[in-house]
Amino acid sequence: MKAIFVFLCALLLGSGAHAQVVRVSLQASGLTCSMCSKAVKNALEGVSFVEKVQVDIKNQQYNLTFKEGQAVNFDVLAGAVEDAGFSVASLLVTAQLPAQATLHKDEHMAVGGQTVHFLNGDGQSLSGTVSFHLVDKAFTSAKEHKKWSARSSMACVKTGRMAPCCQKGSETRIYHAII
Repeated sequence: MKAIFVFLCALLLGSGAHAQVVRVSLQASGLTCSMCSKAVKNALEGVSFVEKVQVDIKNQQYNLTFKEGQAVNFDVLAGAVEDAGFSVASLLVTAQLPAQATLHKDEHMAVGGQTVHFLNGDGQSLSGTVSFHLVDKAFTSAKEHKKWSARSSMACVKTGRMAPCCQKGSETRIYHAII
């Protein structure tokens, strides 16, 4: 049984290897004025893989596009917002999947060089452009994170790292998401 689970983890990680992050919509919290918004915008523009930042001040939202061929690191984006003195309230990722995939609860998928663990999914078929919310502590409220992490028994939800059953000795960062 354990061998089958290891095989399925490896298969899932390999099956989405060419999925690419197209854009990210990030909502910041704690903004009180246009100067705050400008500070976050400048911080995000300073991230090496960010191509363009469009600001929606009314919704405190930043729509990011990325330089072609460069990997997107969600922790770096959250760190830029935190370095500006604010926090991420929501992070919506839009990715382009190269082929049709079926998403089940507690599956890992490689997206843009990052490993994403989907905490929900009921066998829906995904293809083309797909959007999902990250629900790790750095990307959502503590209440929302607790709600979603309680729905999984997988070790990576608790540690944020690859479960030993999937890659022996791996310290790969796992992002947790809902679709």
